[in-house]
Amino acid sequence: MEFIPQAIDLYSSAHSQEEPELLKALNKETWQTVLAPRMLSGHLQGRLLSLLVKIKAPEHILEIGTYTGYSALCMAEGLTEHGVLHTIDRNPELQAIQRKYFDRSGKGTQIIQHLGAASDIIPTLDQHFDLVFIDADKANYPLYLELVVPILKKGGLIVSDNVLWSGKVVEPLAENDADTKALLVYNQALNLHQELETVLLPIRDGLSIARKK
Repeated sequence: MEFIPQAIDLYSSAHSQEEPELLKALNKETWQTVLAPRMLSGHLQGRLLSLLVKIKAPEHILEIGTYTGYSALCMAEGLTEHGVLHTIDRNPELQAIQRKYFDRSGKGTQIIQHLGAASDIIPTLDQHFDLVFIDADKANYPLYLELVVPILKKGGLIVSDNVLWSGKVVEPLAENDADTKALLVYNQALNLHQELETVLLPIRDGLSIARKK
């Protein structure tokens, strides 16, 4: 589902900062060699992530769902000199391409890859975070929210991708659609959470930004 006319989307991209050459190369390689390349964050969302992080200037970022590393690289652009980004993915086949581009960015030593289930790894991280980006298996979004709010610093941000799920969140719910069901629970939990203030934006497949009060 397209949430805005294509011409407006193209105009918005054309009048946003151009993505760096490294990200263009990663974008191209992802589309040429990796399954489901539409999972890539893409130019407009990537520039938004980069800008948010530059404004926030976080010391510690947590990303749930690395894919080929595009969004991690966007966020790493705004890391402080001693900042660290922890990124979690359960697909070992993607680790090589992630690391190749992380190291090319000059921020490779500041990006720590974790392989496995986020629900297992997050409790082992002895760290509080300034920003969390969630872009992983949708069925576990409510669980991830429970896990990250306690380790999010006051004033910290939770940015969540795919929260409109191709418009399925406003369509009749199929009984066997676990992903949409989980996203409905998640979006409501974000909106009603007493510790958070949230806005949901119709960017690409839906992007929500929540701030811990």
